[in-house]
Amino acid sequence: MPFAALGPIAVHLPDRVEDNAALAAEFPEWPMDVIEAKTGVVARHVAGPDECASDLGVAAAEKLFEEHDIDRRSIDFLLFCTQTPDYPLPTTACLVQDRLGLARSIGALDFNLGCSGFVYGLSLADGLIQAGSARRVLLITAETYSKYIDPADRSLRTVFGDGAAATLIDSAEERSLGPFVFGTDGRGGNLLMATAGGARPEPHRIVPTKRLRWNSSLFMDGPELVKFTLDVVPPAIDRLLDESGLEREDVDLFLMHQATAYMLDHLGIRLGLDQESMPRNLARVGNTVSVTLPLLADDLRASGRLRPGKRSILIGYGVGLSWAGCLWTETWQAQQSAATSPPLRKAA
Repeated sequence: MPFAALGPIAVHLPDRVEDNAALAAEFPEWPMDVIEAKTGVVARHVAGPDECASDLGVAAAEKLFEEHDIDRRSIDFLLFCTQTPDYPLPTTACLVQDRLGLARSIGALDFNLGCSGFVYGLSLADGLIQAGSARRVLLITAETYSKYIDPADRSLRTVFGDGAAATLIDSAEERSLGPFVFGTDGRGGNLLMATAGGARPEPHRIVPTKRLRWNSSLFMDGPELVKFTLDVVPPAIDRLLDESGLEREDVDLFLMHQATAYMLDHLGIRLGLDQESMPRNLARVGNTVSVTLPLLADDLRASGRLRPGKRSILIGYGVGLSWAGCLWTETWQAQQSAATSPPLRKAA
């Protein structure tokens, strides 16, 4: 039986960089030293007024194809994860298929998941490959949360950054991804939500847990999200270890969704993990939602900390409320050619 293997990753970030010095100059009353200490974010990339999730995702995919000599005709399925689609319809993945010049015989779908989205995408790709429906999947995660944030919103503008990652997932004979664990608690849907833009009439919309202090259409209850994370992530890791027959010491790296430094600090304390085993990279990019995990993996590969044979646990958690995790053993090497896998179907 074939299994999914996590291949090369390419990241694209918007050109515009907004650092804390610029925010301090714009809003002198903001205590940027205190904010920076809590968020761990020094700068973030922000999409331009006419730059959307599909634009970032297409740029990341083109970079992936070029840097790793990938024949785009070999892609059998496109998965596009975003919570900031270009339009309510059509599916952004359909537009991306056309812009990338992918075969018309492929499947393409969007899925709306945030912080857990990358792990969900890996599980969907694994299922497609195991079912024989695809041999080579292109997973794109792309977010432009800045579109939801009022410029004067101190709670959100200092945290979230925009970006995209394109990940190639290939068929392999040996399993390197899984098991997977999932969790959902829609009771917490009002802890992180965009309150405008949907079809539900305003009088009947879910009400955020606290009074809105800024004019952003996005709302986040940070303290409650920290509590939620500390409640669900440790048991999810225990489930993964139990299902895989491993001990904590058998895992080299714990790759967590890069929410904020405050969140990661408390999660590390709860799990008894230091920054060597639970690395972070949000300082220059911020919280990029579904993009944080592939961005982190790409950085760790580039630094040499993530090499073939290294065993990691990937955990995404947040908006939904939703969480997902998987065990991952690195198999990809930079010198591998990604252009040799034949397409499952004849290109149209």
